Amino acid sequence: MAYSWYKAFHIVGFVVWFAGLFYLVRLFIYHVEANQEPEPARTILKNQYQIMEKRLYSIITTPGMFLTIAMAIGLLSTEPDVLKEGWLHIKLLFVAILIGYHHYCARLIKQLAADECRWSGQQLRALNEAPTVMLVVIVLLAVFKNNLPTDITAWGIFGLIIFMAVTIQLYAKKRKRDKEKLMTQIPQVPQEQS
Repeated sequence: MAYSWYKAFHIVGFVVWFAGLFYLVRLFIYHVEANQEPEPARTILKNQYQIMEKRLYSIITTPGMFLTIAMAIGLLSTEPDVLKEGWLHIKLLFVAILIGYHHYCARLIKQLAADECRWSGQQLRALNEAPTVMLVVIVLLAVFKNNLPTDITAWGIFGLIIFMAVTIQLYAKKRKRDKEKLMTQIPQVPQEQS
């Protein structure tokens, strides 16, 4: 019975953790792109994003990570022999990378707050794809274990994921070009002299 409880809350934990990571980097994108807005909108938006980032990280994302890890330890305590499995070692490697990503996000929060972040909105969009790839790998390893399929279907799914990531990046570039084009077409209204 303990295994089922650990597993249920492990799933809840990683859903919360990933939801937080996905939204957090999206907030970083908006935060960086707020620099293109005129004052006072720029300052208002950046202050609001900073509050949202800190709250999301500390109230949702980090507790989700801790719950995931704690329940994983619980799961391993019920089945310690699984620690000898190769698939679990690979999965734990990806989890370790994900924990590093999580802490790197904390560093970006501090850089954004200090106005020292050098990432562009486009670069952050690419960074936002990293947890998606890790999620897919971790889930596939957890489901298939040592029998991870390597047939044409698996490669097709992998290709689809890559295609989706590239499409998102291309769409973001198109939106940026369209916005720049629109800004150059808007006639400048001369200001009246008083």
